[in-house]
Amino acid sequence: MTDLDIAEVARRTGVPPSTLRYYEERGLIASTGRRGLRRQFDPGVLERLGLIALGRSAGFSIAEMTRMFTPLGRPEIDRRVLAARADEIDRTIRELTAVRDSLRHAAECPAPSHLECPTFRRLVRTAAAGASRAAPRPALPRRRRAAEAG
Repeated sequence: MTDLDIAEVARRTGVPPSTLRYYEERGLIASTGRRGLRRQFDPGVLERLGLIALGRSAGFSIAEMTRMFTPLGRPEIDRRVLAARADEIDRTIRELTAVRDSLRHAAECPAPSHLECPTFRRLVRTAAAGASRAAPRPALPRRRRAAEAG
């Protein structure tokens, strides 16, 4: 298969050319050269971009992925790091499930006031206890901090 033009890579992956250039600057991907002014990429870049997308959806920062990926070689991903991230996602799922259940119950509870509902009060106590026992959370990636601040 021949090299792919940056526009073709963007079209196939949905990743904007500006992001592809940024990933290249950070060492996550490498172009094979240029045809005119346009960067060319080996077709293997599509799989690598899939790995980057998976890493981003798992909450890995660009800096973390840069440490895992070598520019031309296969990613060297520490399995302990993956297990730790999976554990973090499990904790988040449990927390969000409790929040979802509380909201659904509050929306459907026939009690005159939510605070008069024993089930809702138990959910609130459980959430409060979980919040006080929760381990310190790692710093959020910059994009999440900015979104939460705004």
